[in-house]
Amino acid sequence: MTSAYVSAWPELRLRDFWGDGDLKPRPYPLSVPNALYSYVARSSIYHLTRALVKRGDDVVLVPSYHHGNEVRAIRAAGATLRFYPVGRDLTPDRSELERLADGARVLFLIHYVGFPQDAEMWSRWCRERGIVLVEDCALAFLSRQGNRSLGTFGDYSIFCLYKSLPLPNGGVLAVNGRPLDGLRSVATRTCGTTSVAGRTAELLLESFRSRNPRLGATLAAAKRSVGWLMDTVRWRRVPVGDSGFDVARTEIAMSEMCRRLLPRFDYEEIWRRRRANFEYLAQRLAGKANALRPRLEDGACPLFFPILVREKTRTARHLMERGIGAVELWNEGDDACPPGRFPETDYLRRHVLELPLHQSVSRAQLDYMADQVAALDVHL
Repeated sequence: MTSAYVSAWPELRLRDFWGDGDLKPRPYPLSVPNALYSYVARSSIYHLTRALVKRGDDVVLVPSYHHGNEVRAIRAAGATLRFYPVGRDLTPDRSELERLADGARVLFLIHYVGFPQDAEMWSRWCRERGIVLVEDCALAFLSRQGNRSLGTFGDYSIFCLYKSLPLPNGGVLAVNGRPLDGLRSVATRTCGTTSVAGRTAELLLESFRSRNPRLGATLAAAKRSVGWLMDTVRWRRVPVGDSGFDVARTEIAMSEMCRRLLPRFDYEEIWRRRRANFEYLAQRLAGKANALRPRLEDGACPLFFPILVREKTRTARHLMERGIGAVELWNEGDDACPPGRFPETDYLRRHVLELPLHQSVSRAQLDYMADQVAALDVHL
C-alpha cells in the first residue's frame, strides 16, 4: 500500500460547508443572471443544441478531438455533425474549417485543458459567416484571454464545474447572445439525495486519503464494497464523470448543495494555485517527461498537467499503483470518428496522460509525482 496519495479531484472538506463564503466574488459564468444550471454539462449542450437547431440538416461543426459525451448530446438534439481536424497543438485546422463552414449553423469550439483557443479570432470568423459560436469551457473554468474570461467570446458557453471545484455535480450554460425561447422552457427536476450524498462522500474521502494515505485506502476499499452492494440491489444513482448520454437525465438540475458551496470558494486563489502548480511541475519534469505544452499562456487556468507518454494505459496503471491519480484523457471518441480518420487526433488519444495539479495539491505532492514520473522513463 502506497505511503502517498494524490487525488485526481480537488479536495472537499467539512469546513467548506460553513463560513462567510458569501463575501467572495463569483467569476464568470457564475455571475451571469439566468444561466442554466444542470447536473452535468452534457445536459446543457443537449438543451442548447435543441434550441439552436431547427431542422435535422442544420450542421454543427465539431472538433475531431473530443470526449464523446458532448457529441452524443449534439446528435441526440437533432443536429447533423460535421467534424473538423484538431492538430497536436490542440488548435483547429483553420483551412479545413474554411472548407467545411459552408451551410454550417454552429461552431463548437473546445478550450482544451484550460488552454485558450484564439477565441477573439474565432468569434470574428463566426460573425463574418453568420455562424453561432459555442465555447466549450468544460475544461477551462476560470481561464482568461487578455482581460476577458473564456466563454465570453461566443454566443453561448458551457462549463463543467465539478471538474475544477470540489462539487458533487454541476454544469452551467451561459447566454451571451440572443436569448433562446427553447432554453426558457427547459423543465428541471431535483436530483436524488443518494446520488448527491454518494459523490459528496467520495470527495470527502479523497480529501482524507490525501492526508492519510494508508487509512484512507482502507476506507476507500470499504466504500467500493458499499457501492458494489448498491449496484447489486439496483439502487439507482446518477453518476458524473461517466461516458454515455441519456436524454432522460437531461432535465436533472444541479443540486442545491452545490449552490450553497459555490459562494464559499476563493476563485482567485484557485486560479493562482493551479497556475503555480503547473509552472512548478513543468520545471520539475523538464527533461524527464514530454509536456504537451510546457509553457502556460497568460490567463490560462490549467485543469491538469498533460504529458505525452509511450504507453498511456500502462503508465497510468503504474502511477495509480504509486497513489497518483493519473487519468487517461479521451482514449476514444464518437463512433463517427474511428481511428485513422484524423491521424493527429489518434496521436493525442494514444499518448496524452493527465497529472493532477489542482488547488489542493501540495508542493510535496508535486515533488512526489515528479519523482515517480521520472523513475518510469515515460519519454515518447
